[in-house]
Amino acid sequence: MRLFLSSYRFGADPAPLLSLVGRPGRVGVIAAAADAWPRTARTSAVVSDVMPLTRLGFTPEEVDLRDYIGSDGRARSAALKERLEGFGMLWVRGGNTFVLRAQMARSGADRVIPELLLSDSLVYAGYSAGACVMTPTLRGLDSSDDPAEVVATCGMEPLWDGLGVVSFAIVPHHAPAELPGAEDAVPLEDAAAVRRTVNALRLAGIEYRTLTDDQAIVVNGDRTELV
Repeated sequence: MRLFLSSYRFGADPAPLLSLVGRPGRVGVIAAAADAWPRTARTSAVVSDVMPLTRLGFTPEEVDLRDYIGSDGRARSAALKERLEGFGMLWVRGGNTFVLRAQMARSGADRVIPELLLSDSLVYAGYSAGACVMTPTLRGLDSSDDPAEVVATCGMEPLWDGLGVVSFAIVPHHAPAELPGAEDAVPLEDAAAVRRTVNALRLAGIEYRTLTDDQAIVVNGDRTELV
């Protein structure tokens, strides 16, 4: 199993991701976390991820999970699995974690992606919401992401469990603790949201790891490290 879970895109250095992937090739870009956004904003979000991936030598193609939502769930999941098997890496961008989780459930991606990871068929690279959705719980993330967007966007109630691929929760966009005054550089609203998320996880006794926008968690087989 190979995972690259970051707070923001490649973190400080794309080298750990490239080392995990090997030679860059086709990458499936999943932007479901932005499905609640206006069309133009969502389109811009996809472009903003495609360009840096292209500069690193990847060939990005969007995989819109909405194309795999329908009444025949098994057939849709099979089609999604066939599509994802053609990529060496998945790139799952940030946005609303609850919307991303719901769209994964509706499309069957929450079953297909873990299966592909267990067989080491591809690398999963996700940042912010794309990282948080791989954890056991989304508890506390309602401090920054609105669960109410799920009903309006997906027509279902929000799910509070993640895919559970890693055993700990992730709190992205944390201020670098080693830099004096670093938290002051983070917008007050964002810093407060991070603190509320951390407090919720602590009160619930849930193991968690914080990430600054320069950091990422890399899982390669049985090895997990912070880079």
